[in-house]
This record gives sequence, C-alpha cells and structure tokens, in this order.
Amino acid sequence: MTSASGTWRADEIALGHDEGIAARPARTARPRSWLSRHGRALAVALLLLAVLSPFLWLVQLAFRPAADIFEDSLLFTPTLDGFLSLLQGNFPKSFGNSLLVSTLSTGFSLVIGVPAAYALTRWNFKGRDRIALWILVTRMAPPIAFTIPFFLAYQYLGLQDTVVGLAIVYLTFNLAIVIWLMQTFFEAVPATLEEAAWIDGCGIWQAFWRVSLPLTAPGLAATAVLCFIFSWNDFFYALILTRTNAITAPVAIVNFLQYEGWEWTKIAASGTLVMLPVVVFTVLVRKYLVRGLTAGGVKD
Repeated sequence: MTSASGTWRADEIALGHDEGIAARPARTARPRSWLSRHGRALAVALLLLAVLSPFLWLVQLAFRPAADIFEDSLLFTPTLDGFLSLLQGNFPKSFGNSLLVSTLSTGFSLVIGVPAAYALTRWNFKGRDRIALWILVTRMAPPIAFTIPFFLAYQYLGLQDTVVGLAIVYLTFNLAIVIWLMQTFFEAVPATLEEAAWIDGCGIWQAFWRVSLPLTAPGLAATAVLCFIFSWNDFFYALILTRTNAITAPVAIVNFLQYEGWEWTKIAASGTLVMLPVVVFTVLVRKYLVRGLTAGGVKD
C-alpha cells in the first residue's frame, strides 16, 4: 500500500485499486419515506390531541347555544350566552374567592416554607431529619382525616365560611410541598457560593436572599404552580368549611346541578373560566417551570 519512498499512494487509494483489491461501490442514500421523516411529530400531535380533547370539547360546549347542547355536529353559531348568564348569579364572587384563597395560600406557603427549607438544608441541628419527616406526614394522611378537627376548631375560632380560614387550611398542606421540593433545589446550590458571600460581608440571610434564592428561581416557580393548582382545584375542604360568603368556584359549579335539570351551558362556561387562571399563571412562569421540573435529573 506504499510506494518505494514509503508514502501513501493517494491516487490508487482514490481509484480504489490497491494491490489487486477492487474498489467497493459507494452506497447510495435511500430516500426516506414521509412517515419516517414526520412520524415522531405525527405521534406527538396525536398524543397531544388525545390529552386536550376533553378540554377542547368543554370549550366548544361553552360557546354552543343551549338549544344545540346535545347536537353531535361541530358546526354551530358561537354565542356568549353561557358566559353572560354567569354574571347574573353568585359565580363572579365565587371566582374571586378562589383567586383570593389560592393567591393567599400560595404566597404564605412560599414565605414560610422557603426559609424553612433553607434552614433544614443548610443548618445542622438535632432532630432535623425527624422534623422534615413529620412535615411530610401532613401529606400522607387522607384529607377526610382532618375534617372534624378543622370543622370544630373553625367553629370555635369563628373562621368557618371565611376566605382567611380556607387559606389557612390550604397553607397547612402546601407547606409540605414547598419544604420538600425547595430542599432539593437548595441542595443543588453549592455551599461555597454562600461562603464567598460571607467573606464579602453578607450575613446568613443576606446570602440566602442574594445568592441562594435567585439560583433556585426555577424551583420556586415550579413549587408556586403546584401550590396554586392544589388550592385552586380543591373541592372537599371548600365544600365542608364554607356556606355562602367564602364559596369557591369549584363548589359554585355544583350549584348548576339542580333537581330540575343540569344547566350544561353554565357548567361548560364556568369550567372554561376555571381553567383560565391556571393556564395564564403557568404561561407566565413557563420559562422557569421547565427548568425547575427538570432540575436534578442529571447528576454531574
């Protein structure tokens, strides 16, 4: 394969001839079919359509006239009668109660739970693991196990049928979510960064506020979304602990299921409105949400 001077014979290699060995024919690229090129995108589209079909069906029912609510045809004249009819009842107040309760419970859960998660992660004290376990126990028991204690305590304290009382209930359960999720994100922040901040003159809480908390912003967004969804979608405690003043949107929807008949247009319209805050909140924090949900999936 070499010439007399010991160098490669590039011309013979290029022609495919080297001491009688015939050149192999070059492989021709076979054209890929349409299915092989777009099969993955088609599978994702079909899966997405299957997941979203119940929500799309609910939305089209909300805009369908009441007389055509049971028609199978997808061709109809859209109308806003279902949404306008909600303004005549107590649903706007219930919707506002849901927004207020979910915002209060999520905000207070983050204010209390994030520093607690930081302390459980960074500070070494006796009984730290036991405290974290007991916090998790609040999420292990079924909600009905706490119904009677909450009901009796709220009657005694005068918190029954109040927005603040309902927010406190959700706060007790959201704290476990916040503490356990944020512990994972604080553990991913190198302690050397905080030590460098201490050298520069920062105190413990200044290092927490200026170094650790900004680095855990993705986890903070993911935790806030989970807390908001839990508070917003809850039906059980809102039904037990409210009567008239603090009724939330999920409980108000049940009022449309009357003995005389079910008001399908109002049910579909109110269900569509109930989905909107969660969708809007998720879209606003989507940049941090994806990073937060995937953080820790790959170890260095």
